[in-house]
Amino acid sequence: MKKIVSIFFISILLIGLLAACGTSEETSSNGSKEKDSDKKVLTMGTSADYAPFEYIDTAKSDEIIGIDVDIAKAVTEKLGYEFEIRDMDFGGLIQALQSGQVDFVLSAMSATDDRKESVDFSEIYYTSKHMIVSKKDSGITKVEDLKGKKIGAQLGSIQEDKAKDLAKEVDMTVENRNRIPELIQEIKAGRFDAAIIEDTVAQGYLENNDDIEGFTVEDADGGYAIALPKDSELTEEFNKALKEMIDNGELDKILKKWFEGE
Repeated sequence: MKKIVSIFFISILLIGLLAACGTSEETSSNGSKEKDSDKKVLTMGTSADYAPFEYIDTAKSDEIIGIDVDIAKAVTEKLGYEFEIRDMDFGGLIQALQSGQVDFVLSAMSATDDRKESVDFSEIYYTSKHMIVSKKDSGITKVEDLKGKKIGAQLGSIQEDKAKDLAKEVDMTVENRNRIPELIQEIKAGRFDAAIIEDTVAQGYLENNDDIEGFTVEDADGGYAIALPKDSELTEEFNKALKEMIDNGELDKILKKWFEGE
């Protein structure tokens, strides 16, 4: 009987020791997670369908790569954080930020006045343009040619807002989809006459698809920035690090790496 009791207490002791020595991940007061390295782990929200800003090169791996990922790595490293990425539909990113599912959003998101009512933004790190993409030889070469057409846009994007604005000037129908590849597929299938997409992103699809073409329209409102929760302590930290990258040319190097292959 004594032997059984002794074995029991030894087992309890071992379990306690293992629990104390095992890896742990705790949540800090600002909502970020902490690992044994004592570095806070921040979760980045993104929609990984927007090359070259964030995407997965399935021919090589399932890792999310791109401009925004490189920016996140540089900023968090400067501030002493680690980060992980959560991939989701673009339309759900603001809600995920507000609900605490992610700590910041880096997803080619324009810092519009409407979004500023819900979240804070860092310095602008890139200004984009819109492109109207359609099937080759569709005859759509200017905005006026969209009259009577069905136009696609990514849900929750600045391009969706732009499409709705254009619909007030030109009699056309606007529908949204969650992901950019869906818009391209709808064009190819003939379900959309065209789609409005950020110009750099659209250019990548034009280079890889001989059966589509596009033209650029006016500059997009605002510019791309890092989104953070309202009144977050991280906003000032991120803004300082990003501004440093802009001033010392580090950001420009990242942009050239992905746009020009440097």
